[in-house]
Amino acid sequence: MVQQLTSSVHLNATFAALAHPTRRAILTRLASGDSSVSELAEPFEMSMPAISKHLKVLQRAGLIERGREAQWRPCRLAAGPLKDASDWLSIIAASGRKRSIASRTICAS
Repeated sequence: MVQQLTSSVHLNATFAALAHPTRRAILTRLASGDSSVSELAEPFEMSMPAISKHLKVLQRAGLIERGREAQWRPCRLAAGPLKDASDWLSIIAASGRKRSIASRTICAS
């Protein structure tokens, strides 16, 4: 029960973070490699504080990690929560397919 609740909280945080197109674009950028905050901010017409807020949401959801290498503070993708969300979606999709097949079988009878 506790594990299920923890899993639910993590999934909620992941999907809430993924709900915004800017955050999805940041994750897409990070999928090709580590980037600094200023590099991540380049394509967006928004302030650095706004980008920082998006990064904090992603970090709280566990979707990114922020490191420190001398003067460079790279952001990197953390794929674990994305895999958890993908696994959950696969379970739901499989359940939906089973129900769809079952209802077509019943209707065909």
